Amino acid sequence: MRTATTIEASGVQHWPESADFVVEAEKLGLDICWVAEAWGSDAPSALGYYAALTDRMLLGSGIIQVGTRTPVAVAQTAITLSNLSGGRFLLGLGASGPQVMEGLHGVPFARPLARMRETVEIVRRVLDGGKLSYTGTEFTIPLPGGDAVPMRLSAKAEHTVPLYLAALSPAMLRLTGEVADGWLGTSFVPEGAADAYFAHLDEGLARSGRGRGELDVCQGAEVAFAPDEDALAAMIAGRKKELAFSLGGMGSASTNFYNNAYSRQGWAEVAAEVRERWQAGDRDGAAGLVTDEMVLGTTLIGTEPMVRERLRVWRDAGVDTVRLYPAGRTLDERLATLGRAIELVREAGSAS
Repeated sequence: MRTATTIEASGVQHWPESADFVVEAEKLGLDICWVAEAWGSDAPSALGYYAALTDRMLLGSGIIQVGTRTPVAVAQTAITLSNLSGGRFLLGLGASGPQVMEGLHGVPFARPLARMRETVEIVRRVLDGGKLSYTGTEFTIPLPGGDAVPMRLSAKAEHTVPLYLAALSPAMLRLTGEVADGWLGTSFVPEGAADAYFAHLDEGLARSGRGRGELDVCQGAEVAFAPDEDALAAMIAGRKKELAFSLGGMGSASTNFYNNAYSRQGWAEVAAEVRERWQAGDRDGAAGLVTDEMVLGTTLIGTEPMVRERLRVWRDAGVDTVRLYPAGRTLDERLATLGRAIELVREAGSAS
């Protein structure tokens, strides 16, 4: 198994600290660093900076939100970052959700599946280097009714650009299996993943005549090591409000892909009640409904033996790349956690 992490460049108090984290993570042997966008800093700007600071580690957009840029602008970004990094760039795309797309960017969220499919098709055509002429339901290039003719970019892709999709819904998972090189997943419970995720990915893979070995399954979770049971109990309690936010506060009043994912993995009743209480303003009540099992099932939190065993379960479930979110109050603590987690992932991979 490979190792990865995801950071939001503006998510720490000081920008230099995030750069130091990336540089030191490469020294620890991390394979991939994904940079998130969400409603913070943009991903491509930070990725260009980190490309100049690193030599070996792959760098990915985790994710660029489809709809906030034209498909050709996405392709231009991919070519630029791939070329300047010497082929170390991975293009991660995601549909985001209605709150961010409509509430922040002021663009429609409707028809995310069609928009994602057409964006992938256009990006790949641009990367191939030919003149672009495309007619779809979401995009038509050149724009009809004028004098414009098809064009090609003057910039050429010097390296292959692997394309990953962030997906949680069954339809988007099927599209991921059909058109992508990798899947960026979250809210992952290995015991429930076969029905909730892999059945849909495999259906998409079958459509394209491929097998599971041709899709990089990249799953993420927080990792934290508890020295004893009391410390573990405190860690679990501290994560319950964060999980309640994902179940109740992410997305919009009618659309929450995280809540849906947990529901498909055996927690439908709890997830629905957490969302109801969160939306009503009862944050503490929502967090109180989250069980220890829900926290431990979707994270890599525990004593070291617990985390080691959990990584074996992830491996056996079909995870190829483990995306680690290391806990810690300081940079040194986060790096220490990351370093030990990387070692445990290697152990789990070598034991397969």
